[in-house]
Amino acid sequence: MTFHWQRKVRFRDCDPAGIVFYPRYFEMMNDLVETFFDDAIGWSFGAMHGEDGVGVPMGQIEARFTAPSRLGDMLDWRLTLSRIGGATADLVMVAEGAGARRLRATGTLVCVDVAAMKSCRWPDRIRPRLTEYLEESET
Repeated sequence: MTFHWQRKVRFRDCDPAGIVFYPRYFEMMNDLVETFFDDAIGWSFGAMHGEDGVGVPMGQIEARFTAPSRLGDMLDWRLTLSRIGGATADLVMVAEGAGARRLRATGTLVCVDVAAMKSCRWPDRIRPRLTEYLEESET
């Protein structure tokens, strides 16, 4: 299954050339991951970091930017998981606007105990929800 999310490019996202300043895409990807966990997995960052004492920092990320995005563009984001390990999950994130791919990124989330700052296994109640977004084909 694929998680879908839309985000409009705001003035704050753009550089003087009028296109999205590339670090802003990484902020958008963080918003995508947070929204994915909240809306699709049912595990908000508030509950995750608060009562569960768990975090999901990005351990690795790589992005390929293929076309610029401009102020006012509506970006259609897709997120899928390509692998789920004991304490990690590899994901693929794609943003498109007006039918054209803007970027494709791959990354690895690491499930960590926030008190110890060490990796920990995905909680038993969360792993089955993650597997619903596991796809073998490339997004």
